[in-house]
This record gives sequence, structure tokens and C-alpha cells, in this order.
Amino acid sequence: MKLYVGNLSYETSEEDLRALFTQAGAVASVALIKDRDTGRSKGFAFVEMATQAEAEKAISMYSGHKMNDRDLTVNLARPRETRGSFGSSSGSKYKG
Repeated sequence: MKLYVGNLSYETSEEDLRALFTQAGAVASVALIKDRDTGRSKGFAFVEMATQAEAEKAISMYSGHKMNDRDLTVNLARPRETRGSFGSSSGSKYKG
């Protein structure tokens, strides 16, 4: 089960998250989301726990948990919403 972890400090590393979440169970993967241009953390990550029970345990253990002086937001990751096509009804930004 994939978890969204938000409100991370920019200094938090994938290793920090793995060490923390391993206390709740087996961590399948950690993906710290970084800015494409600067390589700097965007302040959130996705942590995948091996089982649903471990994911629920991690949510209860770490939602609101202080890490690097920040209160973490931890919940189940939702699938990314599909983006509309370029010709959407919202109109074009470019006017001729």
C-alpha cells in the first residue's frame, strides 16, 4: 500500500524516511519527490508499505509525528487524477 507523506523539511532524505517507516513494518519503496530543475525536495514523498496492515499502522504512528521540527501528514496515496486534453473547454491561454 502506497502512502503519501507530506510537510517534509527540505533536509529529509529517503534514508530518513525508510528508517522511520521501517519501525511500522516492511518498507517496499521510498520515493522522495524532487524538483526536476533544481533537484531540491518538493516537501513530500511516497512510501510503499508491504501490507495494508503495516500501512495502516504507519498512518496511525506517523500522522502528526514531528520530524525535523515539522508535523508529518501521512495518509493513503490517491491515484493521480487524469489530466484533460490540451483542447479543453477552459480555453487557451494564448490569444491572437
